[in-house]
Amino acid sequence: MHDLILRGARLRGHDGPLDVAIDAGAIAEVGQALGRGREELALDGRLVVPGLWDAHVHFGQWARTRSRLDVAGARSVAEACAAVRGARPDGLLVGFGFRWATWSEAPTAEALDAARPAPTVLLSGDMHTAWVNTAAALELGCRPGLLREDEAFAAEVALDAAPLSRSAVAEAVRAASSRGVVGIVDLEFADTVEEWSARIAAGIDGLRVEAGFYGERLEARVASRARTGLAVDGTRGLLRHGPLKVIADGSLNTRTAHCCDPYPDGGVGMQNVDGPALGELMMRATGAGIACAIHAIGDAANAIALDAFEATRARGSIEHAQLLADADVARFARLGIVASVQPEHALDDRDVADELWAGRTRRAFPLRALLDSGARVVLGSDAPVAPLDPWIAIAAAVRRTRGDRPAWHGEQALTVDEAISASTRSTIAPGQRADLAVLDADPWTAEGDALRTLPVAMTLVGGRATHADL
Repeated sequence: MHDLILRGARLRGHDGPLDVAIDAGAIAEVGQALGRGREELALDGRLVVPGLWDAHVHFGQWARTRSRLDVAGARSVAEACAAVRGARPDGLLVGFGFRWATWSEAPTAEALDAARPAPTVLLSGDMHTAWVNTAAALELGCRPGLLREDEAFAAEVALDAAPLSRSAVAEAVRAASSRGVVGIVDLEFADTVEEWSARIAAGIDGLRVEAGFYGERLEARVASRARTGLAVDGTRGLLRHGPLKVIADGSLNTRTAHCCDPYPDGGVGMQNVDGPALGELMMRATGAGIACAIHAIGDAANAIALDAFEATRARGSIEHAQLLADADVARFARLGIVASVQPEHALDDRDVADELWAGRTRRAFPLRALLDSGARVVLGSDAPVAPLDPWIAIAAAVRRTRGDRPAWHGEQALTVDEAISASTRSTIAPGQRADLAVLDADPWTAEGDALRTLPVAMTLVGGRATHADL
């Protein structure tokens, strides 16, 4: 007798309904009229797909952002300040989502002071800029005004010193599960191993998590023999050690992505970690069995990251890979480097890219070119930069637009099959983990923006329901 049988499932590529039998957290059988189960669920022909992964998340930031002031719609300093004036919280106010790259005037502490004298911080949609008023600067120990890159990251870390409630984390996990998510790669600044170990012990166990970390923790991880992929004790296999994350350059909206050609203002962005230093970090990690996840957005930064992978023979991924030289596309496959990309960023950034990367956007977010070259492409959100919802990423990869706008460089689109494959890690076959998503609609026939909101009836992690709306 099986632990669980899903009766009457529809599987892509199969004619007629099938049963899926699950034992000890794994798929035991797939076929018609399977035996009996201790528990049985009638799916009535609903489509079942492998559970979805988000390959790039800042989970603590995502959980916090869900309750922060939304300033994503601001198109100017005045509009952002108007949103701040309309908010009425006591104490520190934190907003999220503004994108200032093409504003006619730069954000200033004085403008934010006038809008709200009490401590106020607005974080940009790409998380590479923090706009801090005078009172907040005193509270956080930073300077007031517009902070970029390392200064912004330091302000974000200071903001995160305030405890994040377990209820906020649990709700964010439930929200992810409701979208068919079974696992994430968490690249938060905090000690993700410690945090997720405590969360899982407290019963927040709806996701598989690969816990990334940054350079300041590298030696401790090496000393503890925390090889990438190794399960963390006491977490029932739900938590595994993840990669070393290095932020090699900046971002497009902050005008700090390191590019070969100048921005309209004459700069070429910032290389936060130069080639030799990057190589040293990657060599140290590689020798200890730790994979590398290298943030690179501009074409110059991507070339430097690829050079470092080639020199060190490191394994891992380039995170974002938003602008690539034609010659560098094929290097991903040749070097075995994963392209970890966030398709929704292309839609958020299309107008900014057209202005700041004018004449180069055929090389921006080149998903089709990467896949056709033989590279492994995985999809993510970079939440909170985009929502932690793989269907949004899948839709962006397939349609290259939202609403009625024409597709932006539609030649770089993926098929639904390709986008779902890039968002999953398993198949529905005996021996595979029973990490599954049961859908209430068919992604292969969804039209327009319907793919972005595709309804999920049930999510299972190791055969255990983490979301059910049957």
